[in-house]
Amino acid sequence: MNKPIKRNENLVPVSREHHATLLFCWKLRNGVKAEINPERITKYVNWFYQNHIQHHFKTEEKLLFTDFNDEMVKRALNEHQLILAKINEINVKAKENSYVLFNELADLVDGHTRFEEPQLFPYLEETFSEDELEKIGEILHGDEHSAVENYEDEFWKK
Repeated sequence: MNKPIKRNENLVPVSREHHATLLFCWKLRNGVKAEINPERITKYVNWFYQNHIQHHFKTEEKLLFTDFNDEMVKRALNEHQLILAKINEINVKAKENSYVLFNELADLVDGHTRFEEPQLFPYLEETFSEDELEKIGEILHGDEHSAVENYEDEFWKK
């Protein structure tokens, strides 16, 4: 059994949101398995983007991914772009290969989260000074970081 990751308290608000992103992946995969109407899943993808991903990415990019020369930061930023491109592709090609695109998005988000939590965040905790982490924490704890989801069409339960 894996030991839970002990996160620096200053990064907990952003880290907590990663649980919501893993649930997002699970819901997409369940919707695909149940062959739910792709329009319903696309609506959820867009809702989740607007209510979670967009703010989460902006927060990480503004506060945590500040060293553009760092290879781990470059990877995280690149993965953000790949995820956004896949969401755009889902919206452009909503009728074609929808289930394949939903699974690809779930794989991208899942892989990205599983990179950030056990690898990137511990690395950043070591890279930032305690003062820098405290300043980041003040901003994060004062900002809205809800991992709560209130999407009404629970297609993944069907």
